[in-house]
Amino acid sequence: MTIRAVLIVNNHGKPRLTKFYSQLPSARQQALIRLIYRLVSKRPDGVCNFLDAPELTPLLPPPSDAVSFSSTSRTAPSSGSGSGSGSGTNTANAARRSTRGETSDRSNQDELRVIYRHYATLYFVFVVDQSESELGILDLIQVFVESLDRCFENVCELDLIFHFDEVHAILCELIQGGLVVETNINEIVSAAQTTSRARKTSAATTPGGGGLASFVPSATSNLSSLTPSSLNLGFPGSPGWGNGGSSSSSSGSGGGGGGGGIAWPKGTFMVDALANLGSQYLGGGSRGRGRYGR
Repeated sequence: MTIRAVLIVNNHGKPRLTKFYSQLPSARQQALIRLIYRLVSKRPDGVCNFLDAPELTPLLPPPSDAVSFSSTSRTAPSSGSGSGSGSGTNTANAARRSTRGETSDRSNQDELRVIYRHYATLYFVFVVDQSESELGILDLIQVFVESLDRCFENVCELDLIFHFDEVHAILCELIQGGLVVETNINEIVSAAQTTSRARKTSAATTPGGGGLASFVPSATSNLSSLTPSSLNLGFPGSPGWGNGGSSSSSSGSGGGGGGGGIAWPKGTFMVDALANLGSQYLGGGSRGRGRYGR
C-alpha cells in the first residue's frame, strides 16, 4: 500500500517533524508519537533498524484512497469427467480457499512496520506496511537526511525547528500521498531551493507583505522624523491626543488619537501607562499624564 507516517523525534521524545498520510485526530497522533518513541528508544544501537509493530495497526488505518498491491490468485476451472455437481462443489471450495488467501494477504499487509535511523540526537522514523521494502526505506531515509544537509549546510535540530516549512517542502519532494515520487538528491535540493527563492521573492515584492520588517526604519532614515502623527498611531500623551487628529483639522474621521488613530478610553491602567510613555519619550508634557504619572 503506502507509507503511513514520517516522524522526526529527538532523544527526549519531542517531535520535530510529524507527517501522517491519514486523517487522524490530534489526540491519536500524540498517542502514536509516544508509542513509536517507546518502541525505537529502548532498542540498543547494535540491533537492526526495523521492527514489526502490530500494536500500531488499529491506531493508524490506511488512507481511504490507498492502492493495494496484493496479488489475486486465479482458480483454473476443473477439467475431468466428473459429474456436474462434483465439479460445482470443487469450484466453490477453490473459491473459498482463494477468498481466505486474499483475506490473509490483506491482513498481513495491514500490519505495520517501523523503520528508523538514529542520527546524533534525532530519530528519523518511517511507519510503513508489509508491502514496502525495509532496505529501500532505509535508503530513502538516507536520501532525506542528505537532502536536508545540503539545503541547511550541516543540518541540526534547530534547523528543523525554525525552518519547519522548508523541511516539509523537502519531504513533499520525496513523498506525496504516502508514495515515493523522487529519490534523486540533486533534483530534490534544486526543487526545494527554487521554492525557497520564489517564496522570498514574493515576500519582498508584495506591498506590506514584509510583516514587522515593513515598519522597521532603514539605516539611512531619520529617526527624529518618526512621530505618532506620521505613523498614524494615537498614543496617549502624543501630539494631537484628544484633538481628533490634526490640530488644524476639526473634521477628522472618528475622534480620538492623533493622526486619526484609535479613540482610546480614558481612566484605565493600560491607557495611563501608555500616557506616561508618551509623555516621557514623545515630549507630551503633563497633558497626557494619568493618575500613575509623576
